[in-house]
Amino acid sequence: MARYTSSFVVKASLQEVPDLLGQILESCDFGMVYQATDYLMAKEAPGGVSLSQLVSVEVLIESTLAKDDEVPVTFVVKNDELPLNPKNHCQQRFQQLQTSLTKSKQLSSTSVVPS
Repeated sequence: MARYTSSFVVKASLQEVPDLLGQILESCDFGMVYQATDYLMAKEAPGGVSLSQLVSVEVLIESTLAKDDEVPVTFVVKNDELPLNPKNHCQQRFQQLQTSLTKSKQLSSTSVVPS
């Protein structure tokens, strides 16, 4: 299983974070599966790659560590593909999401940890 993680701090209120992150995920062609105050799940639509390569994204919103206008979040990007090639589909989608997140003015990267 390929899995990549990264952490960010969102410069917005806790109530605004799910919608903001949902918009970013949808701009990267991930369809929202589940949305709550402290958790988001989105998946890649079938059709472009094999089923084992379909990528899902989980977003953990650290509501207990949130300040007035800063909320830490952790992204987990994964699929069932074995990461035999360093440029696998999951890694490519992770990089696309990272690029979109770093371009957002309301997010600041705290760490990027491939695992």
